[in-house]
Amino acid sequence: MARLLLVDDEKIARNLYGDYLTAAGHLVTAVPTVADAKAALSAERFDAVVTDLILPGGDGMEVLRHVRERYPGVEVLVITGLDKVAPAVRAIKSGAAEYLVKPVAPEALEHALRRALTTRDLMRENASLRQHVALLEAGQRIATTLDRERLSNAASDALESMANASAVMLLERDPNGTGFRSHGMRGLPVDLHEALVPQLIERLSGTRSPVELDGLQVPWPRTLSFPAVDGELVLGHAVLFHDSAPAEHHAETVGFLVRNWALALRNLGRFAAVEDLAYVDDLTRLFNTRYLHLVLDREVNEALQTERPFSLLFLDLDRFKAINDTHGHLVGSRVLVEAARVLKGCVRDPDVVARFGGDEYVVLLRGTDSGGALKVAERIRRTMETHQFLGREGLALKLTTCIGVASFPEHAQDKDHLLDLSDRAMYRGKRGTRNVVYMAAQDLEATPAERRQNPPPPQGQG
Repeated sequence: MARLLLVDDEKIARNLYGDYLTAAGHLVTAVPTVADAKAALSAERFDAVVTDLILPGGDGMEVLRHVRERYPGVEVLVITGLDKVAPAVRAIKSGAAEYLVKPVAPEALEHALRRALTTRDLMRENASLRQHVALLEAGQRIATTLDRERLSNAASDALESMANASAVMLLERDPNGTGFRSHGMRGLPVDLHEALVPQLIERLSGTRSPVELDGLQVPWPRTLSFPAVDGELVLGHAVLFHDSAPAEHHAETVGFLVRNWALALRNLGRFAAVEDLAYVDDLTRLFNTRYLHLVLDREVNEALQTERPFSLLFLDLDRFKAINDTHGHLVGSRVLVEAARVLKGCVRDPDVVARFGGDEYVVLLRGTDSGGALKVAERIRRTMETHQFLGREGLALKLTTCIGVASFPEHAQDKDHLLDLSDRAMYRGKRGTRNVVYMAAQDLEATPAERRQNPPPPQGQG
């Protein structure tokens, strides 16, 4: 059954077609003029309009244009007594589903109407299928992304386009699990974004269900938030800003995308745990040599493109073997852990500190030339010299270190050469007074062959 609007200035035609379509099970509203047709369309919802081409006060083409502009999804069938090609072509090009020439048999009209409505339903189903396929593909892209930046971009883009949001903000749980931070946005001015973040974090604290947020100073009347939940843990919140009421199935669309976002965030956490095992030293929790080589390759490539310098510090603890021999390897291990903490406290967050093996450490100083690296190395040397290791345990052990410094591109322009020069500079100090900083030079004595061939043992020989 369909709701039909019949527009014809001839009463006989209205009665004939109206009675037949009503008998066929349709609800029919019949009107004689263009003005009456427009009034009926504004008052009721129709599935199709059957209109004569020649009408008082206008014509059927005006009705057709009016329907196409304001009522998408309503099919229009044009009936006329003009048996000419030009009006038929004009009507079809303008969007008419059918063009029938009077006299029209009622059965032919019913058949044409059924064909038009069937075509409309198929088009709607196809559009719905395309939307579902696009939604599934977007969800798959989100769920399979293991890069945090690309994930925030994929999730923000999908939410903005598929949920018709005017703006989007993504809040993710901090890595330490103590709160949330902004990690992805679309359509928000920077100043508004910065002002909103603390408000949203406070408002959404403890929220586990979709909520509408009122009272925010934003240029959009509707703000909705959807949590990304994994079991008992809330991994994030997707906040969507809308100019108007969300469309039908909005909650289902956003819910699907956010569930895939939650899955990706969970996978990222697991991937980070695996990376932690692969790239972090078990004892000191510093990065290991595997990660050092990875980050050095990246740093060299970036430096070659940007011409930005960076430096390496190669450190070895002086006479560390004596601590192992005197106090045992357990105390030695704790000293290595404390030395790692001292090192981390002497450099910036963007710098990379790695345990090279045994009692050797390497520090990558980003954006730092040889002059700046010498200052950092001397700060580390003095801090090590004055620090009392295991003081809380009552041992108050004293340690010094030798540090070799090599800079890119001043001393070398490839990873292996840079590491070798910093190692040679460190070894020069080991052969001399110890507790010293040396700058790399091309004529430095090579380190012993057995030391290059065999990596330092887990409890280095210092």
